[in-house]
Amino acid sequence: MPMIQQYPIETQQETPAEPTAESTKFDFVVVANRLPIDRIQDADGEPEWRRSPGGLVTALAPVMATADGAWVGWHGAADEELGEFNHSDMHLVPVPLSVEDVELYYEGFSNSTLWPLYHDVIVPPEFHRTWWDRYEEINRRFAEATARTAAPGATVWVQDYQLQLVPLMLREARPDLRIGFFNHIPFPPLEIFAQLPWRRQVLEGLLGSDLVGFQRQSDANNFMRCVRRYLGYTVKAQHIHVQDAGGAPQRICRAEAHPISIESRELARLATDPEIRARAAEIRAELGNPETVLLGVDRLDYTKGIRHRIKAFGELLEDGKLTVGQACLVQVASPSRERVESYAQLREEVEGAVGRINGEFDTMGHTAVRYLHHSYPLREMVALYLAADVMLVTALRDGMNLVAKEFTATHTDNHGMLVLSEFAGAADQLRHAVLVNPHDIDGLKAAIMTAVNMPQAESTRRMRIMRRQIAVNDVARWSRIFLESLAAGHEED
Repeated sequence: MPMIQQYPIETQQETPAEPTAESTKFDFVVVANRLPIDRIQDADGEPEWRRSPGGLVTALAPVMATADGAWVGWHGAADEELGEFNHSDMHLVPVPLSVEDVELYYEGFSNSTLWPLYHDVIVPPEFHRTWWDRYEEINRRFAEATARTAAPGATVWVQDYQLQLVPLMLREARPDLRIGFFNHIPFPPLEIFAQLPWRRQVLEGLLGSDLVGFQRQSDANNFMRCVRRYLGYTVKAQHIHVQDAGGAPQRICRAEAHPISIESRELARLATDPEIRARAAEIRAELGNPETVLLGVDRLDYTKGIRHRIKAFGELLEDGKLTVGQACLVQVASPSRERVESYAQLREEVEGAVGRINGEFDTMGHTAVRYLHHSYPLREMVALYLAADVMLVTALRDGMNLVAKEFTATHTDNHGMLVLSEFAGAADQLRHAVLVNPHDIDGLKAAIMTAVNMPQAESTRRMRIMRRQIAVNDVARWSRIFLESLAAGHEED
């Protein structure tokens, strides 16, 4: 079994902000549900902060360092209040949340109402007025903290579906600000968004922005259709003519596609690290050195299509097209929202399916599916990518899916192949993957076999093209282009 391998992580003690008679103001403010830090324990058991490893933090940290930036967000612990502090060239402004806030605003409205609604109702969303009331209250709390933090004329970039009301609240309090919003998850079609009882309030909240960014053009189009239908605003090209209470034109909000990416250069560098490459070979040896290692890496979420790929792999074993020993599926499913009932049920179903396949097909020397319910550090993830021949990204609906890009970026020798759901945002850019409709199990089986049997020259050609696309359009370019568009649009107005 591939064992998790730990590596040193860089940490830094927080530096309290300099006390002043009036809070320091910042020219660039990021607003997100979470601050870009995690609390860990040092070697002596004392708490300290570590910069979060996510792509958003990687993209924005350099901007924060050069633009006099602050980050507004929750620090991750309920019923605890922290003062502002500095960490890694960023000024951090914690927004406190109680246990009840987390239950109603985050686990409730954000993840049991909006998340399933925005992901094509794969599971039914729940609509509760108490959840909405707390969502509105917490959004106001974030907006007020941001209004206190932003300097006159500052640029504010609000992130993701948990904070869709913040732009309008912020504009009403601080009309001098330049406000951008980025939606990291899909935006649903009009016919699905129509179910939301608070659809007008959400649309109006987003339209407080000067620029609303989406992963795909289809998401931006869905948003504009909803605005036209439910608010009656004029939409020309990607310009939405926002009206005041009397129906008179007030200002322009733009909706644009700005697909997020990864730090491809760093991943490519890690992929050449001799220690990581040795670890990749060790993983294959631990799996019994099969001819083909297939890999899935996901949060354990019903949107990721984990059950579909496990079913397809099991049927390929039943059909005799793949055999245990010749092929092995490694499925990394990191824990996610385990207090939410639908996620607990998903875990039972996935683990039951894995158990049935392994019970039927395992041999004394080889396992069919190696299921790993863990989160892994980046270096171990790169080793897993390198150990894999075929990456399976079978999301039923996904805003982007950065795992697809990470796998491709790490294969600097252009070895391997990506099977990619057409319902993931990455499919718009990685057109040379083996694209698949994950709902079509027979089609998914055929796609897996296409990737497994693809001639080396063809897979090399495809991987080279995809790696070039990712290298050019990295995460730094994503943040730069979005902020340049936000600034240009604001100057036009």
